[in-house]
Amino acid sequence: MPLDQERLANWVFDEQVREYTRRDTMLYALGVGCGGRPEDLRFVYEDGLVALPSMATVLGDPGFWLRDPTLGADWRKIVHGEQSIVLHAPLPPEGAIVARNRVEAVIDRGPRHGVFVYLSRSIHDRNAGTPIASLGATVILRGDGKTETSARRPAQRSALPDRHPDIVVSSETLPQSALIYRLSGDLNPLHVDPTVAARAGFPSPILHGLCTMGVAARAILRACCDDDPGRLRDIHVRFTAPVFPGDTIVTEIWRQGSRADFRCRVRERGVVVLDASHATFSEQP
Repeated sequence: MPLDQERLANWVFDEQVREYTRRDTMLYALGVGCGGRPEDLRFVYEDGLVALPSMATVLGDPGFWLRDPTLGADWRKIVHGEQSIVLHAPLPPEGAIVARNRVEAVIDRGPRHGVFVYLSRSIHDRNAGTPIASLGATVILRGDGKTETSARRPAQRSALPDRHPDIVVSSETLPQSALIYRLSGDLNPLHVDPTVAARAGFPSPILHGLCTMGVAARAILRACCDDDPGRLRDIHVRFTAPVFPGDTIVTEIWRQGSRADFRCRVRERGVVVLDASHATFSEQP
């Protein structure tokens, strides 16, 4: 069954009403690699617990909806292209949220590039009704491109400074990182099942792209925000290559006032896995 692009473009999501606990907050932090340094304790220990801002990506997620058989998508070949988070308020370590997801656009870029699906999500506090975060995502259906269209979305890329990075942060992932991260809600078997990974063209299961983003966001907090989540204003990443569980992610950061441009490399393979990415933050607490 071929991809039904019209059905995809008009997909309607149910409103997501979710409660999350302090245990969920700690589990997410463990999934993106926290726990190996003393300064990580505030993200994984209930005494003084604070939430990582990147946890917004797992709040109100509609699940693996692209696997719905009525869409006809080749779900084994779906990858994340870009992800952004704009934070309107710090995430509480526990609470209840309302999330509204929407398909913004579907653009067929032909067999070579696939179908690009642009998504948005708003997250509000369920009780107060106040906004917490706005998210944008690009998902690429690599196996479903047919005819390139003339429609285009504006590029979100920004060139990195032509100099050595100001700060470099190394973060080790564990062989079981994908198994831990998936417990925060992303159950795509691509990240667990070797058979599914092989059918998608990978030698073994790959780490979730949003886990890689979480590792990078943690590095930005450490390097630019003195580990204060309330100072991060927004973050945008562009995924360029997969990470495999056990890889070491090296985040190279260029600071320019209240902005940080960054990219991430895998030390063992020398490949850039996040490129032309950036974040903004308040310079003072």
